[in-house]
Amino acid sequence: MAKKLGIYKCELCGNITEVFVAGGGDLACCGQNMKYMEEKTADHSTEKHVPFVEKTEKGYKVRVGENAAHPMTEEHYIMWIELIVDDLILRKELKPNDKPEAEFEVKHSDNVIAREYCNIHGHWKN
Repeated sequence: MAKKLGIYKCELCGNITEVFVAGGGDLACCGQNMKYMEEKTADHSTEKHVPFVEKTEKGYKVRVGENAAHPMTEEHYIMWIELIVDDLILRKELKPNDKPEAEFEVKHSDNVIAREYCNIHGHWKN
């Protein structure tokens, strides 16, 4: 059974999907079930994959890696940064050589989650 807001990846072709409405079935691609990408967490001051969230005047800035920016090379990069504020989901897609950060204009809330996806190390949240 798929999880709401879960990230799933096809191990064969590389398709990635996010679930917005969870039904009762399994997600499949290329004739096999997709792999659920567990949200990894760690100490954001030492792990360069953890999204670090700062409040700004107009919303939030999310950086991947608080003290050292995540690499953004062709081989190893952040594919997207996502901010969930209450029931609003905002996402910025990134590509190699971009800065591993995103700014989102949104009302401040006590319910804020940042997530990112690394093409090599998978799915992380703050």
